[in-house]
Amino acid sequence: MYLRRPTDITPSTITPQEVYDSRRAFIKHAGLALATGVSAIQALHINIAEAAQPTIARQKLSGYSKTTYGANEKLTSYEDVTTYNNYYEFGTDKTDPARSAHTLRTRPWTVAIEGAVKKNKTLAIEDIMKLAPLEERIYRMRCVEAWSMVIPWIGLPLAKLIEACEPTGNAKFVEFITLADPKQMPSLRPGILDWPYNEGLRIDEAMHPLSIMAVGLYGEVLPNQNGAPMRLVVPWKYGFKSAKSIVKIRFTETMPQTAWVKAGPREYGFYSNVNPSVDHPRWSQATERRIGSGVFAPRIKTLPFNGYADQVAQLYTGMDLSKFY
Repeated sequence: MYLRRPTDITPSTITPQEVYDSRRAFIKHAGLALATGVSAIQALHINIAEAAQPTIARQKLSGYSKTTYGANEKLTSYEDVTTYNNYYEFGTDKTDPARSAHTLRTRPWTVAIEGAVKKNKTLAIEDIMKLAPLEERIYRMRCVEAWSMVIPWIGLPLAKLIEACEPTGNAKFVEFITLADPKQMPSLRPGILDWPYNEGLRIDEAMHPLSIMAVGLYGEVLPNQNGAPMRLVVPWKYGFKSAKSIVKIRFTETMPQTAWVKAGPREYGFYSNVNPSVDHPRWSQATERRIGSGVFAPRIKTLPFNGYADQVAQLYTGMDLSKFY
């Protein structure tokens, strides 16, 4: 049974049973790591990957071109990228989505366009993927929980999708609303977040060349646990801004109230730009742990805007980034 929690306690402060169990598994595999020289994280993920085999089969994605984005970066392994995920609709433990997301049905898939647009419409995922040539872009991704990955995303510029939506001059913000179907999502229950999960960007942020709508990674169709069939990727912001399994895009004149802002306004701001000088109330943001580097690897320094300051800092000229976090 579930106990009611005080309203001032956010879901992220509670240790679910599955997290407790996974930590016990981690300790077990840490012992294996010391004996074999394999990192504890890698040893645990090997076990997770085996457990995740019943999920959707991997599918190659064709018709995309490689770019120079992140060409010198060391990639996080496919196994880590696909077995260490935040996707609360499939469980609050990082390992849950890889085991549970096989219930998500990604075809047929349509995205409703509404709000401050010339005409409300519905776009099929197949048509969205034809709006612009698909590209592989290697981006650093930083989680608010102070861990990071380097992922070879495949997608199209978000600006191309927005142009196809035909927003009016009243559109100042773009809201992304995700699927909320209890029949497909086993952890979609009250008390975790205010469903459906939604996120938002200012229109100029959404139109920035770095913002993409991803449909794949590592040369393959986007796995369910990573947000299939399409998810937002905004590399200079914390990962929770990148909404998964999007079913609606709404253009608004006012800033939307997003899922994590509603859940914990003192901890999660609308802008959510990676800012190492502004700590999360419960931990430092000055450093991060790169997933796959091993539990004993030294933490690395977190860069402003996740290292993309040269490209995006001008979007926030004159803003107090400790206030607009």
